[in-house]
Amino acid sequence: MMIPRPIYYFTPPQNFMNDPNGLIFYNGEYHLFYKHNPFGEVWLAESDDLFHWHEDDMSPIFGPRPGNGWDEKRVGGNGVPIETDHGWLMLYHAYNNDHVYRIGVCLLDLEDPTHVINRPKDFIFEPQELWELRGDVPNVVFSCANPVVNGTAYVYYGGADHVIGLATCTLDDLLNFTRKG
Repeated sequence: MMIPRPIYYFTPPQNFMNDPNGLIFYNGEYHLFYKHNPFGEVWLAESDDLFHWHEDDMSPIFGPRPGNGWDEKRVGGNGVPIETDHGWLMLYHAYNNDHVYRIGVCLLDLEDPTHVINRPKDFIFEPQELWELRGDVPNVVFSCANPVVNGTAYVYYGGADHVIGLATCTLDDLLNFTRKG
């Protein structure tokens, strides 16, 4: 039996990655957002053809904020960033020293996604339901996809690494919070 192998792959030249959370094609380039470890930062890699990923085209975007509480330990992207008139709207997960995972949001520049326009200090979502608090990994909400349909953002997320949930809000509300929160 032959097992299919990926045609395209990416790995950073140092350390390791997990959570490749969003591949977009914009202005003739592929942009891959991923969590770069061991420091738990969100990075961006760029390629013209998906085959060649040059180290010069890999950059950190943002990392944990020590002393901020909810996102002081590790951060990682969630789903494909949403293109808006104001920039790329990116949902991300983070956890603190108590290992409580929450969801936050930030706005990245459309032309230079390594530039963070705004990143509110507060999270938008945290574990509250019993099935988010108890499971394979307790106290976890971790979004996986965030499609926008008719002005509503549908945020599909894992609860306690055990179930899938769905949270919704208007894209305008999410964008307003991100820009002003």
